[in-house]
Amino acid sequence: MKTGFEAIVIMIMLLVIMSDNSNASSFQLRSKTIYVSKLGSNTDGASWQTAYTSIQAALNAVPDNSGGHKIIIRPDTYFEANLFPAYKGAKNAYDEIIGDTDGKLASGTTGSIIIDSGDPGQKGFKSFDWWGTIRSTSEGWSPLHKEKTFSAIGWDRWKFKKLYVTGGDAGIFFDMTDHVEPFSVIVEDCVSIGRAFGGGVASCLSRTEEPITFRRCHLWSLDWWGDTAGAYIRVENQKMPDSPDAIFEDCTLVGPQCALKSSNFGFHTYSHIQLSKCQLIALNFSQPAGTPTDGIIQSVQEGKLLRVDLEDCNLMGYKVFGVIKNKDTVKQIAFTTKGDVKAYVQFQQEVPAGIHRMGGWPVEVFQSIVPKLPPIPTIFAERQLVRKDLCEVTPFVWKGRLCQMECIRPASGGSGNDYYLVLRDVESGAEFARCGVGYGLASLLVNRDEILVFASRWNADGWYNVTLLRSKDLKNWKSSLVVEGENEQIFNSSVCKSPSAFVMAYESNDPKYPPFTVKFARSTDLLHWKKIPEATFGTNRYTACPCIRYSKGYYYVLYLEHRTPRWCFETYITRTHDLIHWELSSANPVIRPEGLDEGINASDPDLVEWKGKTYLYYDSGDQLSWMNVKRAVYNGSLDNFLQSWYVNPGIPDWGSSGSKSLK
Repeated sequence: MKTGFEAIVIMIMLLVIMSDNSNASSFQLRSKTIYVSKLGSNTDGASWQTAYTSIQAALNAVPDNSGGHKIIIRPDTYFEANLFPAYKGAKNAYDEIIGDTDGKLASGTTGSIIIDSGDPGQKGFKSFDWWGTIRSTSEGWSPLHKEKTFSAIGWDRWKFKKLYVTGGDAGIFFDMTDHVEPFSVIVEDCVSIGRAFGGGVASCLSRTEEPITFRRCHLWSLDWWGDTAGAYIRVENQKMPDSPDAIFEDCTLVGPQCALKSSNFGFHTYSHIQLSKCQLIALNFSQPAGTPTDGIIQSVQEGKLLRVDLEDCNLMGYKVFGVIKNKDTVKQIAFTTKGDVKAYVQFQQEVPAGIHRMGGWPVEVFQSIVPKLPPIPTIFAERQLVRKDLCEVTPFVWKGRLCQMECIRPASGGSGNDYYLVLRDVESGAEFARCGVGYGLASLLVNRDEILVFASRWNADGWYNVTLLRSKDLKNWKSSLVVEGENEQIFNSSVCKSPSAFVMAYESNDPKYPPFTVKFARSTDLLHWKKIPEATFGTNRYTACPCIRYSKGYYYVLYLEHRTPRWCFETYITRTHDLIHWELSSANPVIRPEGLDEGINASDPDLVEWKGKTYLYYDSGDQLSWMNVKRAVYNGSLDNFLQSWYVNPGIPDWGSSGSKSLK
């Protein structure tokens, strides 16, 4: 039997548990997940299909300060700067901003989430007047600075995970400016690069139970002059605290001037920083007569304002500790060492007691400055150069041989005789047919024992119509106009066969839509074609160079996306049952420019299956002055290649279905 007192205690405990469970359930109901993807509809952010196309839009959509909200971002490049959230997070319920680098959160792809805070006009990195990834400004800092002071305190109790941040004055760096208040943040598995600071905080107070924390991060500064460091921490303590304000775990801190810095000119406040399993590298390896750094770890104003606790850390640079202003106070920097703490410095410099001096170049330490990035997904076994200084190649199989049709033309101008089509055997390189003088931007279809070429006619003022050139003996060619433009030029075209008809995709600069738009026509005999006015793709953005194929109930179209605002072009894939409702692959892009010989372009896709493999031909170049033809090899059938892009759910093309346009 329980006593009355014991029974009361048990009842109270049950009520507390029930209350906690109720609060937990209520919290779960209140928390919100918001998605960001360049493929989304930019509507409500509630799914990958309806995702916001910008990170700031998602930050604006955080509903309240109850905490636990998540922003999940698809791998891509996001040109955004001066980000700020609508609300802070909450104690024990941090809001999170997460990159789906490994695809485990169903974005459909893998890779880096790059937040590029460079110049919005695409002129390069921007490091001027408080411009960075995290918004924080201070009125009067510069004669050109007109904005009111803005504090980064709104990021209190947020967690950052798996982001690659670069392009501005600072990376994941929080300046509270005129809000010197308690501040906590967690940054994990991020690459953070800034001119001045890779990461850190300034002008805040800390929470003993919730220290500022960076884990498994690469933090880089790029400048050697002025206020700069791989990581910068300045907490406004009036005396040195016993517990650390900020913790760095398994991080790499790199900068030309120093790896870690605290304090500032005119500030007399104290900061306590703990580093565990970190690599600290100051890239200035000068000699004493040159311009050496003041230290791998620096306190700006005076030494006593900084304490560092080092555990299992490696340091590289000119010397270990330094003070910029009151240099003779360097020995006042308080530090502790635990475990394996080593330093590689200039041979004349002192290494403080408790730190082991390395005599030989620490290869592994220096190698750690290169962050390990998530792999860019690819299904291609290799890439091969096909032809230099050429555009538009169509691969095809003719009489058991792999062949290609080459569109020969000058880079610009010329006469009609400079434009023609060459058919060539791939293995021997021998030309075996020529046709289409005055034509280009062509595609080719083999139908039984006949070759059919669909080409646009070149005029000095542009490209017009689609003409069919056909032949069985490849000597005598018949021609007929099959698609005529209507107040438009027609560029590339492509034809495929389905069970019921032949379908053509052709590229138009119809002034009703952005350049370029893909239109469609249908034929049952390849000679007579009927346009399908209701069938279009890309009426909401640039979609060029279509290549159409049919497989198991779907029409697949590979096409060119201009990845604005960059001058960069990638091949994407979409599919449809009816040529009206389109579904983008969530795994896009199919192929992007890579390496030193592909420029900024992977355009003009075309496909052929040959001996159990699929070859994707594409053009590399700069879209302005040079172009080379390459091909990527997929070890599988064409059907498998097309279907492989839809293992995960696709994304409706919102412009084609009447919803809000993609950005």
